[in-house]
Amino acid sequence: MLIRRAKVEEAACLTEIAIAAKQHWGYPESWIEAWREDLTITAGFIECHEVFAATENDKLIGFYALVTSNGLTELDHLWVLPERIGKGIGRQLLVHAIERAASIGAQRIEIVSDPNAEGFYRNAGAKPIGEVISSIEGQQRRLPRLAIENLRTGDIPK
Repeated sequence: MLIRRAKVEEAACLTEIAIAAKQHWGYPESWIEAWREDLTITAGFIECHEVFAATENDKLIGFYALVTSNGLTELDHLWVLPERIGKGIGRQLLVHAIERAASIGAQRIEIVSDPNAEGFYRNAGAKPIGEVISSIEGQQRRLPRLAIENLRTGDIPK
Protein backbone atom coordinates (compact mmCIF):
# COMPACT_ATOMS: atom_id res chain seq x y z
CA MET A 1 0.00 0.00 0.00
CA LEU A 2 1.16 3.52 -0.82
CA ILE A 3 -0.11 6.71 0.84
CA ARG A 4 0.38 9.78 -1.31
CA ARG A 5 -1.11 13.23 -1.80
CA ALA A 6 -4.50 13.01 -3.50
CA LYS A 7 -4.85 14.41 -7.01
CA VAL A 8 -7.58 16.89 -7.94
CA GLU A 9 -8.77 14.59 -10.71
CA GLU A 10 -9.50 11.92 -8.06
CA ALA A 11 -12.19 13.99 -6.33
CA ALA A 12 -15.12 11.96 -7.70
CA CYS A 13 -13.50 8.65 -6.78
CA LEU A 14 -12.73 9.89 -3.25
CA THR A 15 -16.37 10.96 -2.93
CA GLU A 16 -17.48 7.46 -3.99
CA ILE A 17 -15.25 5.93 -1.30
CA ALA A 18 -16.68 8.25 1.37
CA ILE A 19 -20.26 7.47 0.39
CA ALA A 20 -19.66 3.71 0.16
CA ALA A 21 -17.93 3.72 3.57
CA LYS A 22 -20.81 5.65 5.15
CA GLN A 23 -23.32 3.24 3.57
CA HIS A 24 -21.37 0.37 5.12
CA TRP A 25 -22.82 1.31 8.53
CA GLY A 26 -26.36 0.59 7.34
CA TYR A 27 -27.75 4.12 7.41
CA PRO A 28 -30.99 4.73 5.50
CA GLU A 29 -30.42 5.93 1.94
CA SER A 30 -32.33 9.14 2.77
CA TRP A 31 -29.66 9.92 5.39
CA ILE A 32 -26.87 9.24 2.92
CA GLU A 33 -28.53 11.69 0.52
CA ALA A 34 -28.84 14.27 3.31
CA TRP A 35 -25.11 13.85 4.02
CA ARG A 36 -24.04 13.80 0.35
CA GLU A 37 -22.74 17.39 0.38
CA ASP A 38 -20.62 16.71 3.49
CA LEU A 39 -19.29 13.51 1.91
CA THR A 40 -18.46 15.17 -1.42
CA ILE A 41 -14.79 15.86 -2.09
CA THR A 42 -14.16 18.57 -4.67
CA ALA A 43 -11.05 19.47 -6.61
CA GLY A 44 -10.99 22.76 -4.70
CA PHE A 45 -11.08 20.92 -1.37
CA ILE A 46 -8.11 18.80 -2.44
CA GLU A 47 -6.21 21.92 -3.53
CA CYS A 48 -6.85 23.75 -0.25
CA HIS A 49 -6.33 21.01 2.34
CA GLU A 50 -4.07 18.14 3.31
CA VAL A 51 -5.72 15.26 1.45
CA PHE A 52 -3.85 11.96 1.17
CA ALA A 53 -4.95 8.80 -0.63
CA ALA A 54 -4.12 5.17 0.04
CA THR A 55 -3.55 3.14 -3.11
CA GLU A 56 -2.86 -0.47 -3.81
CA ASN A 57 -1.81 -1.49 -7.31
CA ASP A 58 -2.73 2.06 -8.42
CA LYS A 59 -6.32 1.63 -7.12
CA LEU A 60 -7.68 4.08 -4.56
CA ILE A 61 -8.72 2.22 -1.41
CA GLY A 62 -9.03 5.01 1.17
CA PHE A 63 -8.14 8.56 2.07
CA TYR A 64 -8.03 11.17 4.79
CA ALA A 65 -8.19 14.96 4.95
CA LEU A 66 -6.80 17.36 7.52
CA VAL A 67 -8.35 20.81 7.69
CA THR A 68 -6.59 23.54 9.62
CA SER A 69 -8.37 26.77 10.48
CA ASN A 70 -7.76 29.33 13.23
CA GLY A 71 -5.09 27.14 14.82
CA LEU A 72 -7.36 24.06 14.98
CA THR A 73 -6.46 20.95 12.98
CA GLU A 74 -9.33 18.56 12.34
CA LEU A 75 -9.42 15.14 10.77
CA ASP A 76 -12.26 16.05 8.43
CA HIS A 77 -12.38 12.73 6.55
CA LEU A 78 -10.96 9.25 6.97
CA TRP A 79 -12.62 6.66 4.77
CA VAL A 80 -11.73 3.17 3.56
CA LEU A 81 -13.50 1.07 0.95
CA PRO A 82 -15.98 -1.17 2.81
CA GLU A 83 -14.38 -4.39 1.55
CA ARG A 84 -11.06 -3.20 3.03
CA ILE A 85 -12.37 -2.18 6.47
CA GLY A 86 -10.68 -4.13 9.25
CA LYS A 87 -7.48 -4.77 7.29
CA GLY A 88 -5.32 -2.06 8.92
CA ILE A 89 -5.68 0.54 6.17
CA GLY A 90 -7.56 2.99 8.39
CA ARG A 91 -4.88 2.62 11.07
CA GLN A 92 -2.12 3.33 8.53
CA LEU A 93 -4.02 6.36 7.25
CA LEU A 94 -4.48 7.64 10.80
CA VAL A 95 -0.78 7.21 11.60
CA HIS A 96 0.07 9.07 8.39
CA ALA A 97 -2.40 11.85 9.31
CA ILE A 98 -0.80 12.23 12.74
CA GLU A 99 2.67 12.40 11.21
CA ARG A 100 1.48 14.90 8.61
CA ALA A 101 -0.24 17.07 11.22
CA ALA A 102 2.91 17.07 13.37
CA SER A 103 5.01 18.03 10.34
CA ILE A 104 2.86 21.12 9.76
CA GLY A 105 3.16 22.15 13.40
CA ALA A 106 -0.11 20.88 14.86
CA GLN A 107 -0.05 19.79 18.50
CA ARG A 108 -3.48 18.17 18.44
CA ILE A 109 -5.99 16.72 16.01
CA GLU A 110 -9.70 16.97 16.73
CA ILE A 111 -12.21 14.53 15.26
CA VAL A 112 -15.99 14.60 15.09
CA SER A 113 -16.53 10.87 14.74
CA ASP A 114 -19.33 8.81 13.38
CA PRO A 115 -20.53 6.81 16.41
CA ASN A 116 -19.59 3.60 14.55
CA ALA A 117 -15.96 4.75 14.25
CA GLU A 118 -15.52 6.02 17.82
CA GLY A 119 -13.96 2.74 19.01
CA PHE A 120 -11.42 2.87 16.18
CA TYR A 121 -10.25 6.35 17.19
CA ARG A 122 -10.31 5.60 20.91
CA ASN A 123 -8.24 2.45 20.35
CA ALA A 124 -5.71 4.69 18.61
CA GLY A 125 -5.49 6.93 21.68
CA ALA A 126 -8.09 9.59 20.93
CA LYS A 127 -9.75 10.97 24.06
CA PRO A 128 -13.31 12.31 24.33
CA ILE A 129 -13.53 16.10 24.59
CA GLY A 130 -17.26 16.59 24.02
CA GLU A 131 -19.94 15.88 21.50
CA VAL A 132 -21.71 17.47 18.60
CA ILE A 133 -25.50 17.22 18.54
CA SER A 134 -27.11 16.94 15.14
CA SER A 135 -30.53 16.02 13.87
CA ILE A 136 -31.67 14.09 10.82
CA GLU A 137 -35.25 13.28 9.91
CA GLY A 138 -36.35 14.25 13.40
CA GLN A 139 -33.83 11.98 15.13
CA GLN A 140 -31.20 13.46 17.38
CA ARG A 141 -27.68 12.15 16.90
CA ARG A 142 -24.80 12.54 19.35
CA LEU A 143 -21.48 12.55 17.55
CA PRO A 144 -18.41 12.06 19.74
CA ARG A 145 -15.82 14.84 19.57
CA LEU A 146 -12.37 13.39 20.19
CA ALA A 147 -8.79 14.63 20.28
CA ILE A 148 -5.40 13.09 19.74
CA GLU A 149 -2.80 15.08 21.68
CA ASN A 150 0.97 15.44 21.38
CA LEU A 151 0.96 13.82 17.92
CA ARG A 152 3.62 11.16 18.30
CA THR A 153 2.84 8.02 16.32
CA GLY A 154 4.92 5.88 18.66
CA ASP A 155 2.20 6.43 21.25
CA ILE A 156 -0.55 4.77 19.16
CA PRO A 157 -1.51 1.39 20.63
CA LYS A 158 -1.06 -1.52 18.23
